[in-house]
Amino acid sequence: MLTLVIPVYRNEGSLPDLVSVIDRLDDQLQQNLEVVFVVDGSPDNCYELLRKDLPTRKFRSQLILLSRNFGSFMAIRTGFQFGNGDRFAVMAADLQEPPELIVEMNSVLMSQEVDVVVGVREGRDDPLLSRLASKAFWGLYRRYVVPEIPLGGVDMFACSKHFRDTLLTLEERHSSLIAQIFWLGFRRTTVTYKRQKREHGKSAWTLRKKINYMMDSVFAFTDLPIRLLTRVGATGSILAFLFGLMVVWAKLHGEITVPGYAVTILMITLLGSLNLMGLGIVGSYAWRTYENTKNRPLAIPMRVEQFGGPA
Repeated sequence: MLTLVIPVYRNEGSLPDLVSVIDRLDDQLQQNLEVVFVVDGSPDNCYELLRKDLPTRKFRSQLILLSRNFGSFMAIRTGFQFGNGDRFAVMAADLQEPPELIVEMNSVLMSQEVDVVVGVREGRDDPLLSRLASKAFWGLYRRYVVPEIPLGGVDMFACSKHFRDTLLTLEERHSSLIAQIFWLGFRRTTVTYKRQKREHGKSAWTLRKKINYMMDSVFAFTDLPIRLLTRVGATGSILAFLFGLMVVWAKLHGEITVPGYAVTILMITLLGSLNLMGLGIVGSYAWRTYENTKNRPLAIPMRVEQFGGPA
């Protein structure tokens, strides 16, 4: 059986189409599908709509309501924990990824000796600015953090039960689930698709969430910011030493007659800013380490209900 995990947040408009698509998927998979909807503290009526609709559907399903918004990655982890399948897949609720890809990934898992199937975008029907920003982010991420990650990022993937079990052992609060997939290794293959334009509602993937995701992705998997800061500090120290020699030479030869107040203030400000930036970067690593020592649950399921299944 395949367990399909779908995190739900502000997807009220797309739910009717989503549930109808899953009905067709269930037929294609010969009623061998379980769907776990994880409502991630959504402020709209997603939970109420699913709670009313799912009992009327023939496919197996679970409906999990988290106590608040923990983020899509934690919602996916929760769905993995409650899923009962032999294989697992993840799909977004906004239907921007083709649902038929789930059938293809499931087929690959069953027919090939692989543990993970990753959906790789060949293109995306998004605004130009969004495409450029995504390309720049994933290009830098591939170069400096996880070289194996696809250029367009990953929104859909499927895996074996053994891989799911191993993934759940990584109990990191501030991290990237996608980077964890590639960090774990295992036998991996890809399938390609084109991302579709969003038809319902507005994306909840705000700029603030993108920045937080970028910071979590970088700080959890590389010490690049610390190494960059060390290099900047070393370069600045060398330049400051050379500048000091020039000042001493100029002073001895009478070239400096007026105290360099502006230059002094400028250098103090610059070096003070670099120190604050360094403290911030190191503090970010320290904070994430501290958060992981609290042993708080990564997500809190408030309600768990099951529907459907064979009579």
